[in-house]
Amino acid sequence: MLKKFKQATLRSLKTSGVATLVHNSRWRRERLLILAYHGISTDDEHLWNHSLFMSAEVFRARLELIQKSDCAVLPLDEAIKRLYAKDLPERSVAITFDDGTQDFYGTAFPLLKEFGFPVTVYLSTFYSHFNRPVFDIMCAYLLWKARATSLDLKRLIGRDDKVSLQDEPSHKLALDQIHAFAREQKLSAEEKDAFASALAKQLRVDYEALLARRALHILTPGEVTRLASAGVDIQLHTHRHRAPVDRALFLREIEDNRNSIQAMSGRRATHFCYPSGTYDLALLPWLREAGVTSATTCELGLAAATSNPLLLPRLVDVSSLSAIEFEGWLTGVSAALPRRRELSESAA
Repeated sequence: MLKKFKQATLRSLKTSGVATLVHNSRWRRERLLILAYHGISTDDEHLWNHSLFMSAEVFRARLELIQKSDCAVLPLDEAIKRLYAKDLPERSVAITFDDGTQDFYGTAFPLLKEFGFPVTVYLSTFYSHFNRPVFDIMCAYLLWKARATSLDLKRLIGRDDKVSLQDEPSHKLALDQIHAFAREQKLSAEEKDAFASALAKQLRVDYEALLARRALHILTPGEVTRLASAGVDIQLHTHRHRAPVDRALFLREIEDNRNSIQAMSGRRATHFCYPSGTYDLALLPWLREAGVTSATTCELGLAAATSNPLLLPRLVDVSSLSAIEFEGWLTGVSAALPRRRELSESAA
């Protein structure tokens, strides 16, 4: 009901010219819209998880709206510097991608290049070097692909339980038990990959075909190097996609991530994105200690000069966001409308 009300309100504001007034206002000029994306589907990923994956057709439509709205799409570093210098151009936007899934290389970047838009990729680097599917999301994807069947957990984790995958609660129960088993057994990356292969075999999903198209993989070092050479900005997202609230462990995540990115891109990364969008205020002084100049969240909003540079809001753009709602964020009028807190986060 709220979504329909918002869409109707936004259409009315657009028709009446209010949206255009806000779009061209001093208020909007003093604010930066940071857009966040995860993956662009190469097959059926957007049908499986619309909060993580968007179809290429929808993504192209977003880029067309940005272009049509005459937005100034800035590189992230420049955008943040100009935000705090109070020197933003009109209708400023920055585009970011979280995680660095391989579809960015073959699908998202060619589209961005076609439109001439700069982009930042917040790269989680462990799976760049161990280039196999990301375990947690691959397990979820496999269960979804076999959603018309059931899963015998005894053969996988020793639990005498056969779970139907035809409804969401049972699907989630099976996934939670798989993740718990992996944690309890402290499975290595290699063991997790073997488990995913065994899971696919039991579910009769062709794992080799998924590997062949590199489904749910992270960019390889070679791909990162080529993207950086083509002007893509590669920034920090922790090495193992986690942000432990322990100074030594957290600083190690940043150091490992930064060293890996520098080796691949030739540049020192200083901008950061909280993995899964979750953060603890205890991390802020450690980020400063590590020489991080900005950090983005998944908190919804436009950034202003009054925003904490280590807690910058973004719009996590997902397939379920309508075109009129997306336009509302480009103009800025959506910031004034009531909204529910929605969870849109990376699971990599």
